Amino acid sequence: MSDDRPRIDYYFSFISLWSYVGGLTFQDLVRRTGAEVTFKPIDLLAVFAAGGGKPVKERPTQRQAYRLVEMKRWREIRGVPLTLHPKFYPADPSLGHRVLLAALRENRDVSAFAHAGLKAVWADELDIADPATLVRLADDSGLPGAELLRRAHDDPTLAAEEGALTEEAIARQLFGAPFYFFRDEPFWGQDRLDLLERAITERPAPVPFTPVA
Repeated sequence: MSDDRPRIDYYFSFISLWSYVGGLTFQDLVRRTGAEVTFKPIDLLAVFAAGGGKPVKERPTQRQAYRLVEMKRWREIRGVPLTLHPKFYPADPSLGHRVLLAALRENRDVSAFAHAGLKAVWADELDIADPATLVRLADDSGLPGAELLRRAHDDPTLAAEEGALTEEAIARQLFGAPFYFFRDEPFWGQDRLDLLERAITERPAPVPFTPVA
């Protein structure tokens, strides 16, 4: 692997709406740029809480209404199926995150599974917390679903790893998902993918990110 291959830290959660909406577009960007992606599944509700954010149903009604407008708008722009009120949202994504982390420990390609987990919630109305659903999604993505599920249940270090990634996200001042980092420069939201690609292909000086004290 070349030392100058672009590397992206990708923070997401299976219950992140905008991680799903931009998921295929992000995959296209990765293919075009040859980037290496470090997948970092996080506890999104904990990140919200640390950054002063609120779960969807606790937000002001005005924001909830506008969110639906944006969902319809971006569903058309991205050309993806999208359910406005998914049946199993917000299910607990932790078991699915641990399945993904178990696959990463075996150096497996998790790109297809990552998108399948997002699509399960936001288009297919599947329960991402259901073990049988996770096995099927993993198998369909070319992964050994039953074995990875067993490890996700039995290996406590996977839960610790998810927790550490969440703490890392909070320390890096994240407040939502998806968040992409390239050369330590943050890009929040799937609607910043054009800016991320520009940063990779044109290599302007990174915009400094200085947390407010």
